Amino acid sequence: MAFGSHARAFAGRPVVDVPVDGPLPTVDGPVSWRFSLWHFDETADYKLSDEFRVAFDRFVTQAGPSVESLVIGSWGYAAFNPAPIAQLCAAAPRLPALRALFLGDMTSEECEVSWMRVGDVSPLLTAYPELEVLRVRGGEDLTFSPVRHARLRELAVETGGLSAASVGAVLDSDLPALTDLELWLGTSDYGGDAQVSDLAPLLAGERFGALRRLGLRNAENADDLAEALARAAVVPHLERLDLSLGTLGDRGAAGLLAGQPLSHLAELDLHHHYLSEEMAASVVAALPGVRVDVSDPQEADEYDGESYRYTAVSE
Repeated sequence: MAFGSHARAFAGRPVVDVPVDGPLPTVDGPVSWRFSLWHFDETADYKLSDEFRVAFDRFVTQAGPSVESLVIGSWGYAAFNPAPIAQLCAAAPRLPALRALFLGDMTSEECEVSWMRVGDVSPLLTAYPELEVLRVRGGEDLTFSPVRHARLRELAVETGGLSAASVGAVLDSDLPALTDLELWLGTSDYGGDAQVSDLAPLLAGERFGALRRLGLRNAENADDLAEALARAAVVPHLERLDLSLGTLGDRGAAGLLAGQPLSHLAELDLHHHYLSEEMAASVVAALPGVRVDVSDPQEADEYDGESYRYTAVSE
């Protein structure tokens, strides 16, 4: 799937682009500043773009103490240039008010998700102990290390393939304030080798006692996940459950409905799915008090007698 547009809102605030040159625009109320500098340089030799480093430092000098929410778009050409994690960490003393960070807000025209060089994002949490929202997007080299963070409420990791090791590191983290967890599990073709068993501590309710929204999105094993969630101890504590963007079919939906009650949920998001019309209608009818999203139905591809389903995001 191509990411078609940049974020227009983040952390409950409108996104305002930072001019690469010149003063910041006047804004009315709280905003999420978006810093992006795209350029294609095959001679970059896998180093952070000098142009990005200089321009970002200028932005921090201009606005650092007042920046509460920050969106990082392109950092040169993300297939060649690694993410500016070290620079963001070094800038932490100059960004004392930062509470929300989105790293990797790019369209596919700027860089395909699977090509984006990100690395280990956990140092960002160490550098910003007051951070409340972290969303990251990236490719196969996007990793996570176990970390303790007292204030993080929302964590989202968007990939075309999230490794079992990174899933394990997230689940091994100590995040007592976490209410919203979103993992884009992806496909094995792009490093997404996490199985339902790798999520066992989460599904058993042994992690993140404050969790109220769980998104296991963009998963090629969405049917297996749905069947596991049908009996998972974490579900009764949730307000919102999200299995969107994956390959959910009738087997998974039937298993979900046959399991424990879901009527306590405020929202069940299944959009981008492979449900039959009859099954989609059955899910909606079975949960009259729940906002159920079964939009964006997909058709499986048939080739040489085999049926193929695709996640929304892979390359």
